[in-house]
Amino acid sequence: MSGVLRDAVWAALDTVLDPELDEPITSLEFVTSCTVSEDPDGSGAVAVVRLRLPTFFCSPNFSWLMVADAHDAVSAVPGITRVDVALEDHFVSEVINQGVAARAGFVAAFPGEAVAELDDLRATFFRKAALAGQERVARPLVNSGMGPDELAALRLGQVPPSQDLDRLRARRAEVGLPCGDDAPLLLHPEGEPVTAAQVPLHLRRARLTGVSIEANGGTCRDLLAKRYAATS
Repeated sequence: MSGVLRDAVWAALDTVLDPELDEPITSLEFVTSCTVSEDPDGSGAVAVVRLRLPTFFCSPNFSWLMVADAHDAVSAVPGITRVDVALEDHFVSEVINQGVAARAGFVAAFPGEAVAELDDLRATFFRKAALAGQERVARPLVNSGMGPDELAALRLGQVPPSQDLDRLRARRAEVGLPCGDDAPLLLHPEGEPVTAAQVPLHLRRARLTGVSIEANGGTCRDLLAKRYAATS
């Protein structure tokens, strides 16, 4: 049973994203361990998850989001009755771990330093991911000869199914942008449709956003590998 539950916990962690990199913490190798065992009181199972990040000074904002999201995702797994998620090797890991475990909120965990919760920050990066996702979905269409007029008129339901399309829909849903079959493929970050005249510049901006996200991801992978080279 613990093996089945561990697989379910790992699948839950697959849904937790580094908000800046728009990638799961599992594929980024931020999860160092994940164990599931029977709760000593016999009420269910305990999940213990340990996380690490590329540097000792990774942003507390992003660090908090990943630890909190991991805690929420694992807590929602049926059969898991107790969760212990902790960040290791980070300059404010103790504060983050205690705050997340207490469900205190970011502001309460960092009194006098944090002035707001992180919903707006998360939304900003989901919008960036949604912008970059448009270019990934549009790229094969452009390569096949589709022009600005056609792209501006194209709806999501008319786009061939793909993982990139699913990902785009999911990122839009997170920030309340249209993601149904009748939604335009190309939208500005705040939700306005892109006109045919705006298509070339819009796709260039989307491509640059995607390149920036991918470059940051590569840098983080390199830093993580270097930091933990002796232990991997």
